[in-house]
Amino acid sequence: MKKEVSIEFLRFKEIRVENNYTQQAFAELLDIPSSTADIERGKTKITGQVVVKLLKLFDINPLWLYGESAFKYKKNTSVEITPKIITVNSQQNENILLVNQKAAAGYPQNTQDSQWFEQLPAFDLPLPQYRNATYRGFQVEGDSMLPSIRPQEWVIGRAVNDLGEVADNRVYVVVLQDSLLVKKIQKLPNVSKIRLISLNPAYLPIEVNIKDIQEMWQVNSKLSFGIEEPADNYLLQQLQDSMRDLKAQISNFQKQK
Repeated sequence: MKKEVSIEFLRFKEIRVENNYTQQAFAELLDIPSSTADIERGKTKITGQVVVKLLKLFDINPLWLYGESAFKYKKNTSVEITPKIITVNSQQNENILLVNQKAAAGYPQNTQDSQWFEQLPAFDLPLPQYRNATYRGFQVEGDSMLPSIRPQEWVIGRAVNDLGEVADNRVYVVVLQDSLLVKKIQKLPNVSKIRLISLNPAYLPIEVNIKDIQEMWQVNSKLSFGIEEPADNYLLQQLQDSMRDLKAQISNFQKQK
């Protein structure tokens, strides 16, 4: 049975091939005895000294080498997803800006336009849950998040400053280069992508590149208008009506005997 080679050995070989080195020449460059053949087969470990050399010579991100980052080069190890524009009230508390369905269509193209944001409604919630972070409200369009979030409802999200903060199976507002989506997040083995899942099973999951994400907001509350009676209350009422009908039928049957 063929032994599976760990990702660091495969990526080590990838670096060598991309830079047009033979195994012997690459070994000499990295001060490795003989050739790099045993490393590429997974028989010899990559030493810390070699990792440092790869960083200095090729700007290789050590976390990428070991499969812990989507970013191959050290200079590109982060995606900036912190909100660029915030507003404050007269008490210097951050406002919660409201992005309705119409504004959401233009949001991805205006994430750095302060004048555009000044036109949005803003308010402040004097609750401890909405302090010490940046929050924003987004109106939901469509039925892809039913039954938890209905069309026209508002979700309030806390700004995510780093992709490392993103939690699996939580709902986020995801601002891409050309769209704004409310979806449940699922991390993938391929760390350069992330899966967006609709709660409504009629919609298929989609995968997006991390580099295409401009902002993320973790949804922690929502605003609903018009409280509907729970479906289980309706079923209970139906059951009670059926029981009354059954009792009446039994009573009539007994009277006829």
